[in-house]
Amino acid sequence: MTSHIATLTPQMLHYTEQLYENGKLRWLPYVMYFHPAHHRSTVANTDRLGFRVSRNGSDQASVAGPWQGDPVNVLVGGSATFGVGATTDAGTVSSHLWSTYATAHAWVNFGGRAHNSAQELINFLLHRHLLPEIRHIVLFSGLNNLSLARLPAQIRGEHGAFYNCSEFNDIMYEVNRPPRPYALSQLLRRERSGPATRNDLPPPPPAAEQVEIAAHLTLRHLGGWRLLADSLGATLSFALQPLATWVRDRPAPTEQLLFAELDELFSFSQAYGDITPPEVGRNYATALRAGCEKLGVPFVELSPLLAETVAPDDWIFVDRAHMTDRGYDAVASLIARQLDLR
Repeated sequence: MTSHIATLTPQMLHYTEQLYENGKLRWLPYVMYFHPAHHRSTVANTDRLGFRVSRNGSDQASVAGPWQGDPVNVLVGGSATFGVGATTDAGTVSSHLWSTYATAHAWVNFGGRAHNSAQELINFLLHRHLLPEIRHIVLFSGLNNLSLARLPAQIRGEHGAFYNCSEFNDIMYEVNRPPRPYALSQLLRRERSGPATRNDLPPPPPAAEQVEIAAHLTLRHLGGWRLLADSLGATLSFALQPLATWVRDRPAPTEQLLFAELDELFSFSQAYGDITPPEVGRNYATALRAGCEKLGVPFVELSPLLAETVAPDDWIFVDRAHMTDRGYDAVASLIARQLDLR
């Protein structure tokens, strides 16, 4: 049987096998995990710190520099900001902004694959000193927080869940087991308070509660971004990452082929079905917009704008969360126009 993933999106195998699996994902303090450093390929290239390179013709830029003193712009987010799905570095949102839509200064890609809003903020704080003057900070984000809001409260904790948090908690529990046997009563207490298995986890909260959880966390961290942007003299704005099901009811023909095959490998609906309805996306956007207004942060809801921009048969998603070069180009155009970036 012919694989549509292999024939239509061969770059996705590279993103998985070379940039995420096979032990190439790096485990780092504070942000937990990040992309391989010094990665070189025709699909994606990273600097000495693991940040993806942005391109404008023969010019390139990344967090690690070196910089000549000219101001830069910063695009922050998760895997869509990193550009999963793009066929080359030139196909990412940061590259499209720099090369076509907001060309005055280089756009630096601060995307961290599978990062939540806390990790995005921490990652910027750890590397801000490497950058020259920053003109614009755009958060192209929000989806990962909503995806993680379905986890139980004991896993989310005070600061929100992160991807691989269950594995982290299980490993830390094993590492911290006492080196000698406890008395039977102590051992039983320890086992009963050990890590929860999948069967032990309670059902996810209702979609409305997931939206509330994700919006609260995103806006809390956005308040930190507001303070940072003000101190740096930079503008700050937020663009909500689109989900394929929020953009249109019926995927484009090519997307239908890919989504069907992907669902045979991993059921997106089973894992994230709570957040796929368009009304969930609208409710989430409404909550974020209200919070952004209070913080004085311009907000863009990309899903309905994309629906107006692209034709029904336009192939813009490689899976329900990541986009093609055409999709990322459309996003870059909308971000630049809606936020009046120059």
